[in-house]
This record gives sequence, C-alpha cells and structure tokens, in this order.
Amino acid sequence: MPNDNLTMLNRRTFTRPITDSEDYFGQLSLVMAAMPHSKVEQVADKLFEAWLQGDKIFVFGNGGSAALASHFATDLGKGTSAFGKHNRMKVMSFTDNVPLLTAWANDTSYDQVFAEQVRSFAQPNDIAFAISGSGNSPNVIAGLQAAREAGAFTIGLGGFQGGNMKSLCDICIVIPSDNMQIIEDLHTSVSHALFTLLCNRMQAQATTPHAVAAGRR
Repeated sequence: MPNDNLTMLNRRTFTRPITDSEDYFGQLSLVMAAMPHSKVEQVADKLFEAWLQGDKIFVFGNGGSAALASHFATDLGKGTSAFGKHNRMKVMSFTDNVPLLTAWANDTSYDQVFAEQVRSFAQPNDIAFAISGSGNSPNVIAGLQAAREAGAFTIGLGGFQGGNMKSLCDICIVIPSDNMQIIEDLHTSVSHALFTLLCNRMQAQATTPHAVAAGRR
C-alpha cells in the first residue's frame, strides 16, 4: 500500500479510539509496512560520512523527542566508540543542558533555545538532526533555520505530513501516521536502525581502513 494511501487510511482510522492492544499493534504494523526505508538508508549514509570526515552532529527536539535526542546522542557518541578509537563520532544533544536552555528561554524566548546553540557550535557540513512528531515546533523550526544559515546539513525525523520542518531538511524521514504514540514508537525504532547500520559500516571500515564505499564521501 503506498504511503500516501496509508496516511489517508490512518486519518480515518484514528478518528475512533484504539480500544485494545491488538488494535494498537495492528495499527503499528500497518505503519511499519509503509516505512520510508530509502530515507533511513540515506540518513545512515550521511551520518557515516560525517564520522569519516570528522563533522559534528547536533540533535534536538521537545518532550518525548527531547528524550530521544539524548538517547540517540548517547548511542552515537558512546555506542560507536569501539569502532572509532582514533576518530570518534562527534555528537551532542542540545536538550541536555537545562541551565543553558532556561537561560536562552528566559533572555530571548523558548523558540530560540536550539537556534542559539546552533549558532554557537554549528559549522559548514556539520549535521543538525531535528526530531518532531508534528514537524511544527517553533524552536525546532528556528533551530533548522539557524543550521541552514550556518551551512550545516539538515535532517528531520517527523510524522503526520512532515509539517513545516520538511521543507527545511535536506533529508526528512516522515513516519506515515497521524497517531503521535505510533510516530514516537517508530522514531525510537528509526534511531536504533540508524545506530545499527552505522555500527556495521564503521566496523567494516575499521577492518578495511583504505576501502571507503563509493558514494559515502
């Protein structure tokens, strides 16, 4: 079933309550069957390229997406360290420094809490990785705009139709669902898929240090 048709189906289906676990996991399975796998592979390629070139990765989002930003940054930063002893992946979550977040929120606005961090750290070819179920969070949008101004590569992980975030991303993985809980379930799955793909590619690179796969530079 094409993604667009599945999204339309979900919009109709989710107007009624999901009343039992079989129904919930049935809906989850439908969405999983329509996942944009090629986009996930493209993001894995780009993250692998960032590791090879020593570029930095900055991850941010709100609420559950803030928790996933921390989780994903931990996976990328520590979980891949065994494969990059002399070239570790450089990754930071912009959701972790609560005093800094509140300082920017208090002195500018909450909309700027990620953008101001981007302006402090991002350089050309770095990656801004934004997570937003709706794709419309103002601070996520501002963070992506600041990243583009800095010459960074922008990646989005969203849901629904991608929201305003989609047009600001060089690559955007959109979970084809209008159910926020299913979107967040699959955001975590995507982060784990990316981590697994990166570990495999980094391990292969470590065993053949002079063989870089075509198209990965």
